[in-house]
Amino acid sequence: MDVRVDGKVAIVTGASRGIGEAIAVEFLRSGARGVVITGRREENLATARESIESATSAGDRLVTRVARADDAEHAESTVSEVIEAFGSCDLLVNNAGTNPAPGNIADVDIGALNKTWSVNQLGPILWARAAYNQWMEKHGGSIINVASVGGMRPTGILGAYNISKAALIFTTQQLAFEMAPKVRVNGVAPAVVKTRLSAALWANGEEAAAATHPLRRLGEPQDVANAVLFLASEAASWITGVTLPVDGGVIGAGGSLT
Repeated sequence: MDVRVDGKVAIVTGASRGIGEAIAVEFLRSGARGVVITGRREENLATARESIESATSAGDRLVTRVARADDAEHAESTVSEVIEAFGSCDLLVNNAGTNPAPGNIADVDIGALNKTWSVNQLGPILWARAAYNQWMEKHGGSIINVASVGGMRPTGILGAYNISKAALIFTTQQLAFEMAPKVRVNGVAPAVVKTRLSAALWANGEEAAAATHPLRRLGEPQDVANAVLFLASEAASWITGVTLPVDGGVIGAGGSLT
């Protein structure tokens, strides 16, 4: 199977490290004509650029853009600039996410809860709208949302985050319904991946955390990037509205994240 994105132009939100950075690398290695990564801080994007460049020799195929995931103006202007710079906007990966509200729903700070839902639920809609209205409605494209297995089953202390990811999974289905036939919309649902965002779940006991996954290891950003590349590529041209667990067997083989 030839899984490539030759000639495509992609936006990856929240890609200054971790899963987003791995996705950008995989797109560039697989023939993307241009990849734009977004993040909140210029210094983090500069570091990511160095890392991605060393892995891919991307040159002017890689562009960084300071943009907030839940800011409609940032989404609209970024898509516009991508189209002006590269001539298209073929792929969008809604990877940006946050989790500032650990704890039970009855106890978490409402401000933190609202921020979680703004970034994780509203943000992907804003970016999908911008990409669709400015390019994909007429020319087609593929959107991939990075959800979580927490959106598929309840777990402890991550209630607000889990609800936001459950909403994103349904958003994926709704957008797939509305944007067909020219645009495919799919998602991935990782379990515990070794990133800074998830460090609280594994850093103090990696072996124990891995044991909750039937494949007995934690995920790596590359595991998720591989799945995103497949869903973005023509190899998945008859797949839409699906959220694929990339989870070491947690959903399909009886693992547990509680």
